[in-house]
Amino acid sequence: MTKKLFSRRRVLAGAATLSTAAILPRASLADWKPTENVRLIVPAAAGGSTDVMGRLLAAHLQTAWGQSAIVENRSGGGGTIGTAEAIRAKGDGHTILVGNPGPNAIAYSIFKNLSYKADQLQPVSNMIRIPNIVSAHPKTGIKSIPELIAFLKANPDKLSYASSGVGQSPHLTGAWFLQLTGLKMTHIPFRGAGPALQAALAGDIQILFDNLFPSLPQVQNGTLNGLCVTTTERSESAPNLPTMRESAPELANFDVSSWFGVFLPKSAPAAVVEALNLQVKALLERDDIKKNIASMGARADYGTPQQFSDFVDAETKKFAGIIQKEGLQMDVQ
Repeated sequence: MTKKLFSRRRVLAGAATLSTAAILPRASLADWKPTENVRLIVPAAAGGSTDVMGRLLAAHLQTAWGQSAIVENRSGGGGTIGTAEAIRAKGDGHTILVGNPGPNAIAYSIFKNLSYKADQLQPVSNMIRIPNIVSAHPKTGIKSIPELIAFLKANPDKLSYASSGVGQSPHLTGAWFLQLTGLKMTHIPFRGAGPALQAALAGDIQILFDNLFPSLPQVQNGTLNGLCVTTTERSESAPNLPTMRESAPELANFDVSSWFGVFLPKSAPAAVVEALNLQVKALLERDDIKKNIASMGARADYGTPQQFSDFVDAETKKFAGIIQKEGLQMDVQ
């Protein structure tokens, strides 16, 4: 492992000890403030990127607003259980959802029995984006996306690829790659990123589609061959890895990332939306947070509520097209 691999403890360690002056927003920010404790619902287990960003935001809001801000982890159902709980809450600003592509873009197309709709949420702002990464076991001899494409053309159905599970962002990254190139690989889903990575390291699976971490350290130490990142720009954490879109003409529009943003129930008043949006902006402008984000291999991605709404809508449509072509349908469990 390398120093690039971020530690949740290290990311969160300084949050409670920062001085009030360091994190208070400018006086020009919206006047609205909560009048009671604030709940930040994280629809995922503790320790992942959604949880990390929720806790960083909670620590910031607690000092900026002078009210207790508590993270509540509500995992299950691919993030849909916690998301549904946030939607049922009052839109008075005292319940905030920290979302990601699973429950806030992919779920609308892949789950037959989803209990909520996109128009029941008010997007406030994205916070960060993290690339996905494609890698190969060294025994394949494949070191780039053009080499992967050439191998698949010459050897149809000879390779398999691993992901963290059916319908997860890495799986849909692989599915889209194959759809755009007209090639075939057998998808082997695992129950989480850890088991998928272990299978790839063992050579049981030849190709791995994963979030940037935990795969990047394995690429950096040579136990996996890094082929590309999946965002429009190269990652500062891995500047030598090309993007998917620069690797082949048919992939020119490729763009997949893991993103983590803030939502409110749709009934939230404009003043609440504006106040929270500007606090997200203030959070992302802090030097300590910039360092934390960089250690996660991420980049800040603040936007206005309209910009984030447009982004989520585009993500939802993109994943819907991939899912429909792949013929994926699941039940929330």
